[in-house]
Amino acid sequence: MSPVCDCCREHVHKLNQQVSVMRKEIKNLRQMLDSAIRANRKRMTSVQAAVSKIGLCEDDKSQTPLPSSLSPQAALEQGNIQTVPIGYISSCFSVKNGTPRQPTICGPSRAQLKIQQSVFNNPEHALVGLEQYSHVWIIFLFHKNGHLSYKAKVKPPRLNGQRVGVYSTRSPHRPNALGLTLAKLEKIEGDTIHLSDIDMIAGTPVLDIKPFIPDYDSPNTRSMDQEPYNLNTDYPDATAVKLSHETSPTETELQLDAKDKTADNDHMESLISKDKSELSISSSVHAPFSMPTDIHMVLEEVKAFVSQDGLYRSKVQMSNSPKTKSQESTLEHPSYGEEAYTTIAGWIREPPVSTLDVRFTPHAEKELTQFLPANLSGTFEVHRPRFTFLCSPEEAAAAIRGILSADPRSVYRRTRCRDRLFFFTLDTADITCWFGQGFAEVLQVRPVECHVASV
Repeated sequence: MSPVCDCCREHVHKLNQQVSVMRKEIKNLRQMLDSAIRANRKRMTSVQAAVSKIGLCEDDKSQTPLPSSLSPQAALEQGNIQTVPIGYISSCFSVKNGTPRQPTICGPSRAQLKIQQSVFNNPEHALVGLEQYSHVWIIFLFHKNGHLSYKAKVKPPRLNGQRVGVYSTRSPHRPNALGLTLAKLEKIEGDTIHLSDIDMIAGTPVLDIKPFIPDYDSPNTRSMDQEPYNLNTDYPDATAVKLSHETSPTETELQLDAKDKTADNDHMESLISKDKSELSISSSVHAPFSMPTDIHMVLEEVKAFVSQDGLYRSKVQMSNSPKTKSQESTLEHPSYGEEAYTTIAGWIREPPVSTLDVRFTPHAEKELTQFLPANLSGTFEVHRPRFTFLCSPEEAAAAIRGILSADPRSVYRRTRCRDRLFFFTLDTADITCWFGQGFAEVLQVRPVECHVASV
């Protein structure tokens, strides 16, 4: 048998590559087929359940009258309700492509929400008092999902293809396609709310509005007012002994405010040494057991606390509040800020997808400056395009930077698609850009045809 020549070896290598590619394609087709089969089975099961339910309902109607359990009140108690939108969003984002996934990504983004008169006879009455708040929660419906299917695990774009549980993400593809966003309330005009910092596209059905109250909605703020649990169960009177010495905290703090820092420390050290002798005597006379170790530890904590001037000054300022007991208790259970009460997934703060640098070509910058702001009155320069929501070209540029820096592309377009061009619409501008290694460059900013200013 003759040896294989170089030409034949090259052909064999190409054939092996083609076979490998075909195997991968077959594997992908099998996976797609399995997914389609599972989805079809799920739909068939839901259809069978609905048909059987309809049959049971018809049997019940023919045999017995309608029970009281089908009343609206009973349906509400069971969680079976029919939602009615209170209004629809008018946004600077007209399509899903390029719409930010979170409201903080694009601060200059703006929208309007008009309360429908079919919900209230006087819609403006429902907004009375809302102007006192700076931010509001918007509960809306993901109406552009395209399908009602959902999976237990999803691939968030920030994870670059990794799968996590749907309830650990804010994916729009969920059993109940409800969305929640925190928007900034700019102003209220009659029955219309003007918003910014939004991530909703035009036509989004809004189900409810709630005011944002940091005292209730922020765990950090809530924990500052919460009285910590006292773990010192062996010595329940230790705190009472500490607070019952002759010189009250208010008097001591007033004395400290009148002196300089050196006199404060000397005075507190003398008080601590005096309190040590008094507390040791009182603990030996009144208490059924001795507490020298715990009292010594508490006094040492107070001494260390006083030595830190900044912390002590903040303590003096907060001592006039009616929650003196809560503030004294924080010596044993101090609050170190937000991280002591809230935790988030690591990929939120350090995602695999890095933030991109955004550039504008000179041609794109020139085109962007041709747009007139939305709040500009008058009919001059009618040939120039005009924004509907954005207040200036600079605000539009900031919005474009916010959108592109977060990489709005899907995982497929980011990892598998060779086409680097990306198109999206912001207000009345169609933006064309392309993505490179670690950056995005805006190539063109043209007005949407139907939004060119007219007389």
